[in-house]
Amino acid sequence: MSDNENDSLSAWLTKAQSDLASAEVLLANKPSILDTACFHCQQAAEKFLKAFLVFKGVKFEKSHSMTYLINLCIKAETTFTEIQEQAETLTPFAVEVRYPGASVKPSSEEAEEALSAAKTIRDFVQKYLPTSNL
Repeated sequence: MSDNENDSLSAWLTKAQSDLASAEVLLANKPSILDTACFHCQQAAEKFLKAFLVFKGVKFEKSHSMTYLINLCIKAETTFTEIQEQAETLTPFAVEVRYPGASVKPSSEEAEEALSAAKTIRDFVQKYLPTSNL
């Protein structure tokens, strides 16, 4: 892995960790800020998947589609089917929760599930990355 690719991988992971930490803070807030927490869960998972793709040298389009990203990951490493359901669960939180009148208004249970899904994806992706980037 070149220095430039390593820097890109580190940048994706840093952003992903920041999104995950933001989601945790928003859920711990009283009252919890559910919609934004779910958005950050989706963003964290998206960035963890993109970090894996960078590590594997797989080019990807600018996209928030978890289905698109997980399918690219599966092509690079078939075991990613193990987290496909968690990735696709986060899809509605990419855009819909960000705007007024959104049809997606997550419950506290859904927000906790989103956080769990994002952490599962983080843990899964980290198994494939060099420890120097974690």
